[in-house]
Amino acid sequence: MDLWYTENHTKDVKLSLRVDKQLVSVQSEFQRIDVFESVEFGRILTLDGYLMVTEKDEYIYHEMIIHVPMATNPNIKKVLVIGAGDGGAIRELARYKTVEKIDMVEIDKAVIDVCKEYLPQTSCSLDDERVTIYYEDGLRFVRNKVDEYDLIIVDSTDPFGVGEGLFTKEFYGNCYKALSEDGILVNQNESTFYTSYSNSMKRAHSRIKSFFPTALVYQAHIPTYPSGHWLFGFASKKYDPRTDLHDEWWNSLGIKTKYYNTILHKGCFAIPNNVRDELRENE
Repeated sequence: MDLWYTENHTKDVKLSLRVDKQLVSVQSEFQRIDVFESVEFGRILTLDGYLMVTEKDEYIYHEMIIHVPMATNPNIKKVLVIGAGDGGAIRELARYKTVEKIDMVEIDKAVIDVCKEYLPQTSCSLDDERVTIYYEDGLRFVRNKVDEYDLIIVDSTDPFGVGEGLFTKEFYGNCYKALSEDGILVNQNESTFYTSYSNSMKRAHSRIKSFFPTALVYQAHIPTYPSGHWLFGFASKKYDPRTDLHDEWWNSLGIKTKYYNTILHKGCFAIPNNVRDELRENE
């Protein structure tokens, strides 16, 4: 039997992965959650048919969304992670002994339950004693927080469905208030390669830039994400990740990574002209 998982990146572009079998399918209150065993990429998690995580390339996304801000400010103690039900971002944060508190907000408990059972590679640190999980809407959770976190990670799905509220101006303004005076906000920021993703990225960047004095975009290559070229947003009240990198400190920690390093940290903010042009057009 020839089984394939297919995701539409646009109406004219598809990504297909050969799968051996479907391991689980759950319809939660919010979305459909599926895990497949693929031939090339190991286990893959999809939400409403959209690919979120594969065992083979998840480390790229999770290392880049966490280690870039952590290496910029060694004094991060309190972290809020919004989304991230697969647990990969928590896994990378938990590697820092200097982090004292990790609050995680995931609207769909079923996602965490499925990932704990079928994706132990990413969910392995969800039971860390520093982690507190809140099963509620991230937009609502952050609304009443003031000067509480040193770092906020927005590890959301795409800007529709359950993740739509995490791309609004209201949400980014509330994140600004929830951060300490030198706080950092990092979000997954889509891609500019396809028009629909580009529009989402430009809107998000424009809204973040209206609040933070430093608002930048950095990049990574993630094979299974649309176009393979994925962007993250970095915003801060104080730090510039290009000049405030503490590379000696970070390297002294001995954290073994497969993608991130401090040389790449400096280079990932050197974005190509097509992305720069999109940002200029937005301005």
